[in-house]
Amino acid sequence: MKRHQIGHRAEFRKEQSRRVNESASLSASFPRLKSLKVDLSFCTPDGATRSSQVKYAVNLEHAKSVFQFDCLNNECVRGDFDLTEVLAKAVVAREKNVVGEMCCHGWRNKDSIEETKCRRLLRYELNLGF
Repeated sequence: MKRHQIGHRAEFRKEQSRRVNESASLSASFPRLKSLKVDLSFCTPDGATRSSQVKYAVNLEHAKSVFQFDCLNNECVRGDFDLTEVLAKAVVAREKNVVGEMCCHGWRNKDSIEETKCRRLLRYELNLGF
């Protein structure tokens, strides 16, 4: 019987999902944080075109302290955007508003591993309430 082999992307997603699910909630990790609103813009590598935008109010009881978002490139391997440290630093500094940009450091696709980076951009704005 032929055994199904899990791909690089699926393996990475599985590990990321485990990492997120095993983390504490935002409310448990940051008890002083009372609200968090997120505005995410996913852009092409040159930053000229926004491919998607997400705005939402985070449910602190259910959202996890590993605060990461998937790269929108469906073929990206070992990429994604991890805002965990950005959020943690903002909470410690009691910042009300954090704006930044992050580049995906994954590989563009399975055929370009070790050759071509994904380089998609995430522009983010975090509005924190204390």
